[in-house]
Amino acid sequence: MAASLQSAAGFFVGSRPAEWSPLEEEVTALYDQHRGPLLRYLGSLRVSAADGEEIVQEVFLALFRHLRQNKSRANLRGWIFAVAHNLALKNRAARLRHAEVDAPGEYRDPGPDPEQLAAGNQRQARLLAVVRALPEQDRCCLSLRAEGFRYREIAQIVGISLGSVANALERSLSRLSRACPEGAERT
Repeated sequence: MAASLQSAAGFFVGSRPAEWSPLEEEVTALYDQHRGPLLRYLGSLRVSAADGEEIVQEVFLALFRHLRQNKSRANLRGWIFAVAHNLALKNRAARLRHAEVDAPGEYRDPGPDPEQLAAGNQRQARLLAVVRALPEQDRCCLSLRAEGFRYREIAQIVGISLGSVANALERSLSRLSRACPEGAERT
């Protein structure tokens, strides 16, 4: 990729020659200005650092060609990010296709799918509803325990006996595990 950039515009690789055209200078200045933000954006799309660098190079090669053909200069920043976005999506699709060819049925995106997200949100909502429905003393004991306090410290803070703390936590955890039985095996 670097060789094609060098031959197309002479920028991004090595020092800047004195005979550069104003277009080459402009694209290089835009590259210097937008490279970092583009790499951060591509990272947010789960593009690897190496692939991100390649995509950025492709974006600016496309920008050079775009401007050399006297196409629109309106909102170049938006154009640059849109091209980077589209190339990132193509990169992801190519990786998925490549993974399916290499190991059919074995590739799995590491991120949660929409069903997992929805199930997690429902579970969280159930747990919050149970916590809100707990008696105030039980809720206080549970909150303090979640903050890392020991039973004896909780008893002093709330002003109850050590046995009452143990009972409150047992009741709270029992209610939480009944609300979300699938999480009970994990605790």
